[in-house]
Amino acid sequence: MNYLYLHGFASSPNSAKAQDIQQRLSQLQISMSIPDLNNGGFSDLTITRQIQQIAAKLPLNSQPVTLIGSSLGGLISAHLAQQYLQVQRLILLAPAFGFLSHWLPKLGTGLKLWQLTKYMMIYHYGYKQLLPLHYNFVTDAHQYSEDLLQRPLPTLILHGKHDEVIPIQASRSFAISRPWVELIEFNSDHSLGNVSDEIWPAISSFCQL
Repeated sequence: MNYLYLHGFASSPNSAKAQDIQQRLSQLQISMSIPDLNNGGFSDLTITRQIQQIAAKLPLNSQPVTLIGSSLGGLISAHLAQQYLQVQRLILLAPAFGFLSHWLPKLGTGLKLWQLTKYMMIYHYGYKQLLPLHYNFVTDAHQYSEDLLQRPLPTLILHGKHDEVIPIQASRSFAISRPWVELIEFNSDHSLGNVSDEIWPAISSFCQL
């Protein structure tokens, strides 16, 4: 089994969750790749570009892949699993289902300005600085609806009940109509930072490690 971790929006392979899970897997002599989804430049980032980047890393043979995706990386993982049969298992950490409907209204008049000027400054947590992001990110994202995600494969969703970015209801709605999805709710926020010791047993049990 190959393991790939897809970090979230404006994050990096150095994210705390990515490093924690990689370290725990390495103690079991299991390697996990954490590709940098900022490759190609953050300013021109789109979901399509990230999907194409990871698709190119998937094994061409029948070796199965487990994708572990955080936030936007979770959404991307789910769409990759829909398209590529090599993906045999999904672990989604606070997946960004319906993220445009949650994010764009918060921008207020800034959304119109983004459309007009084409770029908006976004704080990048991986790089610890403000970086411009092209409006193409939004245009491209509209095509990635959760309604398209209908492939039945083992899926574990871990989501905080106090998530301030992607409401827990997004994962509840996704799971309720898909019997192959297991949802575990934690007393945490979007980062899941306070429950790393609870997340790992859930992942370990799901993967039968």
